[in-house]
Amino acid sequence: MINWLWFVLLGGGMILAMYNNSTPLVTDAILHGAADAITMTMGLLGLIAFWSGLMEIAERAGLTHLLARFLRPVTKWLFPDIPVDHEAIGAVILSISANILGIGNAATPLGIRAMERLNELNERPGTASDAMCTFAALTTSSLTIVPVTVIGLRSAAGSQDPTSIIGTTLIATIASTLAAIITDWAWRRIRK
Repeated sequence: MINWLWFVLLGGGMILAMYNNSTPLVTDAILHGAADAITMTMGLLGLIAFWSGLMEIAERAGLTHLLARFLRPVTKWLFPDIPVDHEAIGAVILSISANILGIGNAATPLGIRAMERLNELNERPGTASDAMCTFAALTTSSLTIVPVTVIGLRSAAGSQDPTSIIGTTLIATIASTLAAIITDWAWRRIRK
């Protein structure tokens, strides 16, 4: 369905451009937009590679186990079904840490790895466990302290103060994460 919508929008735009004799303007805008997209992508590629590498180093250095031990009371409360020393906790914390740093692109492969580890503990494969649902809710709500990717985008777009969004992002993501935790907790209680 969405493919048809894009086709109608693009086709309608081209027909309208031909009707108004503005085809050269549309062509120039397409070329300029493509050049801007490549420039922005290359800028973000370095940022994402840096943070992804940093998260990999943190995992290999054992910082996830240290962080997991520090966050044990919180993770035990949020994920009561996961054994305290299971590597799923480390994978979950690593993914959530990437989200907290605002590097969602790096958090995606980490989130997939965390879901794989959580699925190892799942008693009913093919059906999401409570821990998997909680993890999905937390990563979707995405508490973000430093929105690195958005700051990078704003900087690439020429913003005078790309970091001015940190305060509002923090407030919004705290509210969304609290809503996710409360909803997850309430849903578990309703189901039982």
